[in-house]
Amino acid sequence: MSMTFLFLGGGVGTMLRFAVVSAVREMWHPEHFPLGTLAVNVAGCLAIGALWQALAGPWAIREELRVALIVGLLGGFTTFSSFGLETIQMWSREHYARAILYVVLSNGLGIAAVFLGMRLVPGAGDSGT
Repeated sequence: MSMTFLFLGGGVGTMLRFAVVSAVREMWHPEHFPLGTLAVNVAGCLAIGALWQALAGPWAIREELRVALIVGLLGGFTTFSSFGLETIQMWSREHYARAILYVVLSNGLGIAAVFLGMRLVPGAGDSGT
């Protein structure tokens, strides 16, 4: 049953991400800055922080529902929220160097991987995104 909830949460999160990014593009027409993606990432981080706290304490729910919300819904909405949560968890356990390394490696390697991936596909050109 938890895999079904995970699947449904991921689908809903993905649709929400598309809706938010599309709405931001229509409202503000950000041509040279990914404002929609930034909005999704920040909103996802806010949501995962709030849900994590709420579901670990005052509003504890069944594990499969927690997974559907945290991993499915917010994972579909943005994986940046998971990155933010994991970083804060390391920091709160006083693994400061590990948290900083995770931030640096995730951002640096992620950007480098996007660049490499774009170069590995011949003729793709600049997508303008």
